[in-house]
Amino acid sequence: MQLPIRSTSLTAAIMWGVLTNAFPASATPNPHPEEWWFNSWSIQQEVWPIAKGSNVVVAEIDSGVRVNLPELRGAILPGADFNKGQTDGRIDIHDGWGHGTGMAALIVGQGGGSGWVGIAPESKVLPIVWRQGPREMAEAIRYAADHNAKVVNISQAAPASFYPAHCPQQVQVAVAYAAEKDVVVVAGAGNDGDGVNSPNWPAACAGVLAVGGVDSRGEPWVKTQRQDYVSVAAPGVGVGTIGKDGKLGHYGAGTSQATALTSGAAALIRSRYPEMPAREVVQRLIGTALDVGPKGKDDQTGYGVIRIPRALTQEVPKSTPNPPYERLDQWLASGRTAGPTFTPQPGGGGPLIKGWYIAVGAVVLVLAVIAAIVAVVVVRQRGGRGAAANPAPHSWQDVPPPPYGQPGAPPPPYGQQGTHPRPHGRQSESPPPNGEEGVPPGSGQDAPGAD
Repeated sequence: MQLPIRSTSLTAAIMWGVLTNAFPASATPNPHPEEWWFNSWSIQQEVWPIAKGSNVVVAEIDSGVRVNLPELRGAILPGADFNKGQTDGRIDIHDGWGHGTGMAALIVGQGGGSGWVGIAPESKVLPIVWRQGPREMAEAIRYAADHNAKVVNISQAAPASFYPAHCPQQVQVAVAYAAEKDVVVVAGAGNDGDGVNSPNWPAACAGVLAVGGVDSRGEPWVKTQRQDYVSVAAPGVGVGTIGKDGKLGHYGAGTSQATALTSGAAALIRSRYPEMPAREVVQRLIGTALDVGPKGKDDQTGYGVIRIPRALTQEVPKSTPNPPYERLDQWLASGRTAGPTFTPQPGGGGPLIKGWYIAVGAVVLVLAVIAAIVAVVVVRQRGGRGAAANPAPHSWQDVPPPPYGQPGAPPPPYGQQGTHPRPHGRQSESPPPNGEEGVPPGSGQDAPGAD
């Protein structure tokens, strides 16, 4: 059964088709047959007639984006590199399939090549390369806010148990800076909810819209993080995309994909309502979400799955909960507002941090190291029990996929580690029969209970 996240029932089937570069440049291509969320959100019928994301820049803090793929032609701006400073973001440095490229395609895919289309195809992506580290993340967020981004997509997560309030101080300061600049910051909740389930940053930072993952039926992904910072959810199971090699990967799973789709939704709202404050954009996404878990807010899906048509058309009461900004207001009221000052670095390598802030960062680093040493001693004293409770910080949410299935097969069984879309050389496989899990509905019939 398809997840009912539309605002009204569909009256006609979506015409699925893979288009080529011969499609008229002035028109937006139909989505690829595997992009089932287009039907769930009624993107072509109810969303695109209102907004396609024009005049909105979505900064993507990730592994960079391979710019010369036909699916991304004309949609990627020159960005920055906070890894080694050697690129302008338009090269994907991911060692695997191309994480940043895949996330960009979910947001701004243009339909060329494989036929993959993003939900906000008239937006632009500003790629910012980040590999690991709170300092670099803080620099990347501030760079995005200073370079006209209206949305920041962070399909990344790292363990946050080491930090007060589960957020590195310099990252929290940067998020507050972005909020002051009227920027929506979106991050993935994390992918080990059925394991360690540790809090993750930047999702846990005040002012960040944290996103969990669900399947096409609205069921939470088994690995989506169970944390009170989760505010909304979006499709994160059976969600493929393209890799940096241009090949289509089928049926991936992870809160990375859910985050990218939510960032695309925020871009659509900001396109339709250019004067709407970031705070209200987030509140609309929360206030119009479909409650799919236990009644009310829960730790896997927050207030529910976002419903883009409703968020574009319906007002929400001013009293609607807005946890990301409520927590940010509390943080600001506490007086913890002192932060770094940045100056442009000659040569375009990104901003520099002034010396005094480096010293503050060094103190934080020393405290973190001391905490880690104490944790190791405690673990050893307990005979090694709980040694996996605080794994080393990591950069990528997802890991390479296990060798499951064949081209065109349904998603792997739950319990796999957060999987990338599995790349296949062939790009023209027919989808599995209707009714199989994660498969786009082809009948055109409305899902039961759709409203």
